[in-house]
Amino acid sequence: MSISSRFSVGIHILALIELNKEGTSSSEFLADSVNTNPTLIRKIMGMLKKAGLIVVQPGIAGAKLAKEPSYITLLDVYKAVDVVHEKELFSVHENSHPNCPVGRNIQDSITPILSAAQLAMEKVLGNVTIEDIVKDIVEKEKFNVI
Repeated sequence: MSISSRFSVGIHILALIELNKEGTSSSEFLADSVNTNPTLIRKIMGMLKKAGLIVVQPGIAGAKLAKEPSYITLLDVYKAVDVVHEKELFSVHENSHPNCPVGRNIQDSITPILSAAQLAMEKVLGNVTIEDIVKDIVEKEKFNVI
């Protein structure tokens, strides 16, 4: 099982809004880039708005970043789109057989390791900003000139 694609779509939306800041980033425009339908984009934009990452005005097409891209981390996006709750990235099966030594102890043995892994991943996400992603995209596009 993988992390919900809402996370990567959220990053995609924020990066495109930043790169298109002189244009109108409507849900239709964003959906075309993501190659999905505008309804999904509006749902994720609602989550990003609720988290204070974008500004959307009722009746006016388009969205803007609510703060500079250097102040929006991937961890902010990860949390905004409800990918996973704290300490729940990895789920451990329940109801193991209590008469088995592994079944009796597996949860207590692996839960601290899995929690540490989630914290490590979140630390990495907290050190990368939308600005970093946008700069990387711009750099990659330098080599895609037709």
